[in-house]
Amino acid sequence: MEPIKIGSRDSRLAVVQAEEVMRALGSCTLITMKTTGDMVLDRTLDQVGGKGLFVKELDRALAERRVDLTVHSLKDVPMEQPEGLPLVAFTTREDARDVLVLPAGATELDRSKPIGCSSARRRIQLARLFPDCEVRPVRGNVQTRLRKLDSGEYGALVLAAAGLHRLGLEDRISRYFSTDEIIPAAGQAILAVQGREGELPDAVKTLDDPASRACALAERAFVRALGGGCFAPIAAYAELDGGLLRLRGLYVTEDETRMARGTRTGAPEEAEALGAALAMQLKQEAEEGT
Repeated sequence: MEPIKIGSRDSRLAVVQAEEVMRALGSCTLITMKTTGDMVLDRTLDQVGGKGLFVKELDRALAERRVDLTVHSLKDVPMEQPEGLPLVAFTTREDARDVLVLPAGATELDRSKPIGCSSARRRIQLARLFPDCEVRPVRGNVQTRLRKLDSGEYGALVLAAAGLHRLGLEDRISRYFSTDEIIPAAGQAILAVQGREGELPDAVKTLDDPASRACALAERAFVRALGGGCFAPIAAYAELDGGLLRLRGLYVTEDETRMARGTRTGAPEEAEALGAALAMQLKQEAEEGT
């Protein structure tokens, strides 16, 4: 039997994530490629077409059978997949929290410089935690962002703990934000494996974690119910607790003048219904100003 061909972006973090999947499967071949999202770094994602720019080339390789499975950070995967190319597995979740990273050697935040972050979700929540700090966009892979930080462009960065953990850069973390302080992005710290419908069932079973699947489905249903690929500051984070699924969400109106946060709990089997219900609840609360 030929080795399974695993497709990945060619960034260091993406390769590390793909290698994590490959170790679980055994005999695999890694095929990397650069995506449009990796090449366009002078504009924010909402200006150049959204997070789908990180997966288009990989989707094409999967459809053309140049690879058998592709590996993504789930938070970068659009809400809808091309026909016949579903998300087939969700790996065990890493630490889903966001973290504060200071310049090398610094022990305190320099509030005269901006905090760099790449999402409206983080920006809106950071405004509550650091009301006296400017928050400015920053693009590029983790290493590029760290170079910008250490060169003095920013006073701090806010990044995902999972990426730094996977890269062995835990020592750069100055502070972990609780999931109440900054609610993570839907799917943060989960790897999504995408494949062709009905193929490689044994590999899929090996990789799929039921708890991660339930959390992923609830979080993505929350975002999908609020418009999917829009760039409003939406956040969702689910946890299994005592056999029940607890979903925490954040919704902010398009003009960013009103927001609502809340939680709902339900059975893991009803993950998608739970996500949609919380989304509608928070949207109504925010728009009615309650």
